Amino acid sequence: MLSIRLGFLEIGWLDVLDVALVAVLLYQIYNLVRGSIASRVFVGYLLVYLVYLVVKALRLQLLTTILEYFISVGALALIIIFQQEIRRFLLLIGKSTNAMNNRYIRRWLLRQPVAEEPLLLLKPVLDAAKVISEEFAGGLIVVQKNDDLEKYALSGESINADLSKTLLLAIFGQYSPLHDGAVILSGGRIRAARCILPVSDDADIPVALGFRHRAGIGMSEATDAAVLVISEETGRISLAIDGELAMNLSLSDLESRLQAYLKQTAVKLKE
Repeated sequence: MLSIRLGFLEIGWLDVLDVALVAVLLYQIYNLVRGSIASRVFVGYLLVYLVYLVVKALRLQLLTTILEYFISVGALALIIIFQQEIRRFLLLIGKSTNAMNNRYIRRWLLRQPVAEEPLLLLKPVLDAAKVISEEFAGGLIVVQKNDDLEKYALSGESINADLSKTLLLAIFGQYSPLHDGAVILSGGRIRAARCILPVSDDADIPVALGFRHRAGIGMSEATDAAVLVISEETGRISLAIDGELAMNLSLSDLESRLQAYLKQTAVKLKE
């Protein structure tokens, strides 16, 4: 086995790979907690662990025993402190694989009946978004991709109606009782309205963005859905996908981004 000897140390290629993987893992964890109070806790824990390694190498038994107890208890404390970051990390891993999105795996492994991909009618959504933007009414529209959004739909009012521009405008009308919350679109139909979405706790989100934008980002972090956010103050249209928010989009840019992400072609309907 290829190895390099540095004094009393013998370093093999597996050791280099091990160190490199740990460094990448620590870097990714730091990116998740960067900018939050949890980042200071993370750095402090790493410093304590480095002190523990030095003390153990020097064979200071009493101090080593004390630090071992601290680290074992600290590991449980870290899980509690970093529960939001751990959740985001696991969601990131889960969304990075397409295995569970394969219709055959879902059919045979999960025993879920999976139909052919529905053709989403984008034109009513785009037309409604244009009117809502011009009237500064504000809106939040969730477009389902693969993930099941049933629990979010249950938080609102069941609609289960054909998707249309008129119905979307009625829902987001100024005096509509369904105006607050989000509309969930699934398979070319309006599944539910006035739905409650998870709010992102990302510290990097600009403070100028309100609750509606944070809810759109949070939904895109928790699921693979695309979320249209229409500002009530400025009328600008934004699109949240995979935790990233593209702001101030034109209708053509919005359409191209949705088509590219959903891998579907908008159906051109007559007025």
